[in-house]
Amino acid sequence: MLDAQPASSLPSLSLESRFGRDRRAVTELLSRANVTIDGRAPWDIRIRDPRAYRAMLSGTLGFGESYMDGMWDCDALDQLAARLFAAKLDQDPPTLPVLGRVLMARLANMQSPRRAFQVGEAHYDAGNDLFAKMLDENLVYTCGYWKNADDLGAAQIAKMDLVCRKLGLEPGMRVLDIGCGFGAFMKYASETYGVTCVGYSVSVEQTTIAKERCKDLPVTLVLDDYRAIPAAAQTFDRVVSIGMLEAVGYRNFRTFFEVIDKVLTPDGLALVHTIGHNVSTKRGDPWSDKYIFPNGMLPSIAQLGAAMEGLFVMEDWHNFGPDYEKTLLAWHRNFRHAWPELSARYSERFKRMWDLYLLGFAGGFRARNWQLWQIALSKPGTPQAASIVEARAR
Repeated sequence: MLDAQPASSLPSLSLESRFGRDRRAVTELLSRANVTIDGRAPWDIRIRDPRAYRAMLSGTLGFGESYMDGMWDCDALDQLAARLFAAKLDQDPPTLPVLGRVLMARLANMQSPRRAFQVGEAHYDAGNDLFAKMLDENLVYTCGYWKNADDLGAAQIAKMDLVCRKLGLEPGMRVLDIGCGFGAFMKYASETYGVTCVGYSVSVEQTTIAKERCKDLPVTLVLDDYRAIPAAAQTFDRVVSIGMLEAVGYRNFRTFFEVIDKVLTPDGLALVHTIGHNVSTKRGDPWSDKYIFPNGMLPSIAQLGAAMEGLFVMEDWHNFGPDYEKTLLAWHRNFRHAWPELSARYSERFKRMWDLYLLGFAGGFRARNWQLWQIALSKPGTPQAASIVEARAR
């Protein structure tokens, strides 16, 4: 952790003249969220290095990096984040770097096939020991379903079973899992419902582990981008994508749904499970893009509606966003409990980054800034699937 720079090493200018204006600006901004500098509330910010003020004024990237560098602390990052999101203080100021990122997102396909593996390399391959300690025993790295669950493991099994029931899985069906992670859903669906699965992933480490966990099951793993899925028509009875659409990007949403349409049987069902944004954007958060999910971008209802138009009937749009706050907090408890062991491999700066990621995202869901959607889809002309209605009723 960085300590505040000693006064003797500062220029002759007083701290007030150098940092006073920035401090006043930050104080005014934070007051909109009822957050105080050096206050006593658990969500208040304690400044360790006055350079934090200038960093905070530069936007979410500077805000996050200054925390990672130990320039400020907070006892309850989730509560702080919830207040900042509720006050809409996550919107970056129109500086040249910010405008440059906006322009790049508009001009370039930041989620092109050439860049598809970046998120796997940077995030999902970060460390198997990290995810093994943080996640439940089934290694599910998506939002749990807490309706009737008391712990993380039960919530993840409930989520996987909810998906299976919505899709009406039956023995012998062929299921495509786009973005299959550690293979948890395919393992569960194959063992519990007797289906055959094919999964696509851009993470080397996740694919390796998934192959090992599913080695005795009718499950096939493919290390490749979803755009590489063979275009053989009507190959799968069901298609599922759980927590992968956030990496697709607004330029590619239509392509993503066209892939599903092409491989799904005429009477088939698809389910897309994704974090969703309340507003349409064309880029991800700068701090998250740099440190957590490279090239990530949350879809909006409008963007997904346009991408699905003419391809599918939207059978059900289920929002259980508050469950992601519970999931993230459970992951964070596991992470902090395991930190004494993990600290031998990961730095203190990584710990602060990971704390901000898990608790900051939890605050975003608490503020209802983001949602968690499960969207069930069928092809036009087919009867409404009773499985979807029945699954929601339970």
